[in-house]
Order: sequence, then structure tokens, then C-alpha cells
Amino acid sequence: MASVARVDLDGNPIKPITICMIGAGGFIGSHLCEKLMSETPHKVLALDVYNDKIKHLLEPENAHPWSDRIQFHRLNIKQDSRLEGLIKMADLTINLAAICTPADYNTRPLDTIYSNFIDALPVVKYCSENNKRLIHFSTCEVYGKTIGSYLPKDSPLRQDPAYYVLKEDESPCIFGSIEKQRWSYACAKQLIERLIYAEGAENGLEFTIVRPFNWIGPRMDFIPGIDGPSEGVPRVLACFSNNLLRHEPLKLVDGGQSQRTFVYIKDAIEAVMLMIENPARANGHIFNVGNPNNEVTVRQLGEMMTEVYVKVSGEPKLETPTIDVSSQEFYGVGYDDSDKRIPDMTIINKQLGWNPKTSLWDLLESTLTYQHRTYAEAVKKAISQASATS
Repeated sequence: MASVARVDLDGNPIKPITICMIGAGGFIGSHLCEKLMSETPHKVLALDVYNDKIKHLLEPENAHPWSDRIQFHRLNIKQDSRLEGLIKMADLTINLAAICTPADYNTRPLDTIYSNFIDALPVVKYCSENNKRLIHFSTCEVYGKTIGSYLPKDSPLRQDPAYYVLKEDESPCIFGSIEKQRWSYACAKQLIERLIYAEGAENGLEFTIVRPFNWIGPRMDFIPGIDGPSEGVPRVLACFSNNLLRHEPLKLVDGGQSQRTFVYIKDAIEAVMLMIENPARANGHIFNVGNPNNEVTVRQLGEMMTEVYVKVSGEPKLETPTIDVSSQEFYGVGYDDSDKRIPDMTIINKQLGWNPKTSLWDLLESTLTYQHRTYAEAVKKAISQASATS
């Protein structure tokens, strides 16, 4: 680490702090821990049920210059009396814990609501009561559907950004009917946001809310049957990666017409670092963190991933690279979707000066190189074992 004094955006020296990171063993947590260890003097109390994705940071004493700056605490925030003590020990709490895979929203709606609302309540309460700063991870799903999606299909207003660009301080949250249980996640996430905002207004809680727009990169989710349940359905990047690794056609739900924007995890982590180290600029704000330049339909994403995988693996493209499946067949009854997700970047730009840098092609190349290097052999072995026993 450089010995030059680190300063914040206003030129003030950055003091080392202790961070209680809940969900530190997940995709985002692992990248954030790496960055904090390699580039800052901050300490991390890493809380999670699993630590596989941060094992490389937790090697025995003296293995790393940061060995004394990261401590892993294996706990489930649902029922652990140590939680308040750990929050009290820290200056800042970052809550990343969530059930956040769409396949669960309508098949496990109760778990989804409990995980994203009920289990987050004590975290907010302890931060508020002990005057600790909170960075809470929400989701771009809180916006639900765009206003434009309710306009007639041929309306020229559908092309007007006013009807689809999502703004933290203006856009409404539009969800489907109650029987569309896919919205259980977004609704729970919206309610915890409202509670945090109310704690700020009534009790002076210092908070920042992050709304990620499809952060992707190495270590995202799991590959079913390799480092996750074989019947599991991860999010789109890992789903498509799994198909590519197994030489199967990519399954496009409802023809892959939904539009999404994707941002590289390393760009997104830069934004989180700015929030951590510039509390005066980040407190009281909700931030969209995404890349409006990387918009594609899910079908286009599948086509790009297929091209990139051919390049990084040297394996030929399938004759039929994609197949269409209905959302009911893929996700079960009660599924619904948001049509388009483009973040407005005005607030994060003004407050933190952050802009994403990595193009979709580059981030897919980096991610699929990692997926191929990490999983290709294990998938081959799993396939040959399965065919030997069948």
C-alpha cells in the first residue's frame, strides 16, 4: 500500500475505520473486501455463513500484509446475539445480506420477504441506536416497471427517456399485482429503504442506500452442480455461463426481450469506495450504480456471451446456440418482469464524480475468461461422471 496520505474528494485526509460487513462472503462482498485490504488501511469484520469467496484473503497470519485487518465471523444475522456487539465495534456497517436470485422470488416468497425486510430490521435498529453509519444495499428492482411499459406499444413516448430512465428522487416504484409473487423481493427491498429513510428523518441515522443495476463479474452466484445446488437457478450471467460450459443452448426466457444494463463489478466497487470514504457527500443519499451505456436485451447478451466464450475457450459454437422457454416453465407460476432498466446517473455523478468505464464486451471477456479457467475442467468431470453412471 502506498505511504502517501490518502485524501477524500474534498482534500481531507482519510482516517482508517473499522467496517462491519454483513454478507462479506458473497459476490459483491468478496470484491469489496479485496479492494479494502489491498488499497486501504481500513479494518473489516467480515460476517457471513460462508467464506469460500474470501478464503484467499483469510489465509493464516503473516501470509498477507493485511492479516490483522480482516476477521471472519461465521454467523447468520437471523438469530445471532453477537450482531449488535459487532456493529458497536465498527464505525460503519455495510449490509449486503439478501436473497437476490429471481428464481427464488416466486418459489420462496416468504424466505425472500423475511431475508430482505425482517432480517434487515435489527441491523438498521442497532445502527440507529448506537449512532453508527449504515450503507445498505438495495436493488434497481425497487423501480419495478417503467412508466413507458404501460403506454400503447406503438406510442412514440416509449422512446422518450422521461418515460423509462430511472431517477432516485423522482421515479415511482411500479409493481405488478399481489399474485405476481416475483415482486415480493422488490416490495421488501422498497419497504426497508423507506424504513431506513424514516430512521434518518426521525432519529438522525446516517445512511447511504445503494441500488445496483446488474453488477457482473468473476465469482458471481454459482455454477449449478459444481459450487452450488444442481437444481439451483442462479442469475442470468451464471445461468448462461453454465449453459456455455456444458455446451448447452442458452435458455431465453420469453424470448429474451427484457432489456438490461450491465456494469462491471470492479467499476461498481470504485463507486462503493467513494461512498465509504466520503460520508459527507454520501450520507442521506440513494445512489443508482449502473452503466447506462451497456444496455442490451437478454437475447443480445446471450449472443455476445456465446461469441466471447468461443474466443476465450477456443471451443466451437453450437448449431442452435439459444432456445426460447416461457417464464412459467423456467421460473414457475407468479413470475413477472420489468421491461427496461436504465439508471439516471446525475446524483452519483454530482455527489461522488463516479462514472463506469468498462464496456460490455470487455467485462464479458474478463468474466468468461475467469469462468472458463475456474470451471471448465470441473464441468467436464461432472458430465463424464454423470454419463458413466447413467
